[in-house]
Amino acid sequence: MQRTLKWFAVVTTIAMLFVLIGGALVTKTGSGMGCGRSWPLCDGELIPSNITPELVIELSHRLVSGLAGFLVLVLSIWSWRAIGHIRETKFLATVSFVFLVLQGLIGAAAVVWGQSSFVLALHFGISLISFASVFLLTLLIFEVDKKFDAESLVIDAKMKMHIYGVIAYCYIVVYTGALVRHKQASLACPSWPLCSNTRPFPLQLHEWIQMGHRLAAGLIVIWILIATIRAIKYHKHQRVIYWGWIASLILVLLQMTTGALIVFTKLNLYIALAHAFFISCLFGVLSYLLLLAVRSKRNEQQQQLSQLYHRAHVIVK
Repeated sequence: MQRTLKWFAVVTTIAMLFVLIGGALVTKTGSGMGCGRSWPLCDGELIPSNITPELVIELSHRLVSGLAGFLVLVLSIWSWRAIGHIRETKFLATVSFVFLVLQGLIGAAAVVWGQSSFVLALHFGISLISFASVFLLTLLIFEVDKKFDAESLVIDAKMKMHIYGVIAYCYIVVYTGALVRHKQASLACPSWPLCSNTRPFPLQLHEWIQMGHRLAAGLIVIWILIATIRAIKYHKHQRVIYWGWIASLILVLLQMTTGALIVFTKLNLYIALAHAFFISCLFGVLSYLLLLAVRSKRNEQQQQLSQLYHRAHVIVK
């Protein structure tokens, strides 16, 4: 049964990736109103009569999201029963399903009543939390047979601060990127890295949104580079930390590259979807590092208690 659970968890994680990329596809192609002001049906019809590309994209995203919701619900219950003894399981199982439902409700509200771009920008971030929770659940399932054995890891304070800070800041970068998409500001600045070859500073709102995202993205690249250098210098013996930061650096560089290519190719759809894919993977890796950092604090407390017990035992003798 454990092997079946592993395969199911992997499939569910991939399904959640499709939800994230599908949401980006809907936004990039302007297909949010492909089914009109009707939800969950398209134009109030079970089988739409007027088929358009926008309708196909929006309806496909709804179907994939619905399937992913069912898979996440099953995985949550299954993992709760199978590995509920692992401390983080119940929390992650709950968060993964609750945030996926919340994402669906925001999407439905946007279709039926409409929402501001600032609210819609939360949509991708909420889906991202659900995806990260499913991804972490999958890793916990693989931990059972020690494929990812990091339960006794202890991380120093400076590295933990990097982990806490980067993942919190990453969420801000994600929001600014989603705001760029929903404000249709992806091509507001025709040049890169500056807004224009003739002037370095933005002048209008769409340009400020675009350049704000570029600045936020540039800072996270620098921050992840600093954390990766520290991991290479001081954490080679902790392979999951070492490779986790190297993977993060590779992903954030790919994210930056695709972001620049979006401008150079005038919003090529495949590059834009790759942009969404890389940030999803990056957030997943950072979430795992966060899980390890939280465990590390617990491990430190256990070690301190063990040392106190040992000292007390020696004194009594």
